[in-house]
Amino acid sequence: MSTHTPRIAQTAGDTVIDRLVEANRSYAAGFVDPGMGARPVLRVAVVACMDARIDLHAALGLQLGDCHTVRNAGGVVTDDTIRSLTISQRALGTRSVVLIHHTGCGLQTLTEEFRHELEMEVGQRPAWAVEAFRDVDQDVRQSMRRVRTSPFLPHTDDVRGFVFDVTSGLLREIDPQP
Repeated sequence: MSTHTPRIAQTAGDTVIDRLVEANRSYAAGFVDPGMGARPVLRVAVVACMDARIDLHAALGLQLGDCHTVRNAGGVVTDDTIRSLTISQRALGTRSVVLIHHTGCGLQTLTEEFRHELEMEVGQRPAWAVEAFRDVDQDVRQSMRRVRTSPFLPHTDDVRGFVFDVTSGLLREIDPQP
């Protein structure tokens, strides 16, 4: 299990973003242009949840430049995910799609009522769906179907879905058929 130790000490008045910008300065001081293009070496796009407990590159043995990564709440395939995958495939050469949801996802604790609550608070209903779910396996299947049936994606034969266990670090593959 990896642990994270902050490299930049926070001083009085610093914000988290100030710390991130300072960390970037340290990073840039030793940065060497890897000389690679935007096309992923492995020709794969990974769609995963934004959960901070998932170190996606480490969990999949990926290096810089290996893949495109699309992260959002739940790792669900939304219209914007299809947009990113379409650009990834049609403009940048990816051919495979890996979908990764995880155990203990926050979307399993929400409902579409969240949108109504937002509307009551801010006076405008969000145009997007929460995409909350109860059954993580079924939601992975739904995401696989959305990718496989999108008319915008020319490469849908190598699409696989998984659930990442946040306590063991293991992936469990989901059969597209229940």
